[in-house]
Amino acid sequence: MTAARRSRRQVRESRALGLALTPKAVKYFDKRPYPPGEHGRGRRRTESDYAIRLREKQRLRAQYGLREKQIARAFQDARKDSGLTGEALVELLEMRLDSLVLRAGFARTIYQARQVVVHRHVLVDGRLVDRPSFRVNPGQVIMIKPKSQPLVPFQVAAAGAHRDVQVWQTPEYLDVTLERLRAQLVRRPTRAEVPVICDVQLVVEHYSR
Repeated sequence: MTAARRSRRQVRESRALGLALTPKAVKYFDKRPYPPGEHGRGRRRTESDYAIRLREKQRLRAQYGLREKQIARAFQDARKDSGLTGEALVELLEMRLDSLVLRAGFARTIYQARQVVVHRHVLVDGRLVDRPSFRVNPGQVIMIKPKSQPLVPFQVAAAGAHRDVQVWQTPEYLDVTLERLRAQLVRRPTRAEVPVICDVQLVVEHYSR
């Protein structure tokens, strides 16, 4: 899929779900904050409970850029957690390596963060990790490997360019030294701190039906 087609798809998905998924989608979403299609402006039919829960699950899935199988697996892990399942789900998703690369400001979008990991630019505790789903534990250090740091995309990130387009500030569960492209997960995130838009209870109800 070309970058242009991917961008158009992300804009359409943003409008369908009612939130901007990428910085580029923000300006389009602001102009047309209604669902895509010929009848997007029209009055929508009353939605079923199933449709409402499904859309909330899709909103969560889209913000992390996951496939259905991936988020379903994360939900099963969250059910085994000692906390509330919905909150645990978001917290576990936030501890994914690609999510933390994004929150640290090393990438502009979750899609770019995943690419950075897959292309073997990221070290965790000094060890190369190329799995976006790798779960980072509190205390572990994430950094862009020294050989990659001189590359233009990482110099741009180190200068703080991505912070200008991200709507959140660096969360307190991350200790980031941006100029060194280094971040440490100091503790497990809490749901209240994670900057995703989602009613987690509806997601739990969707998977528990």
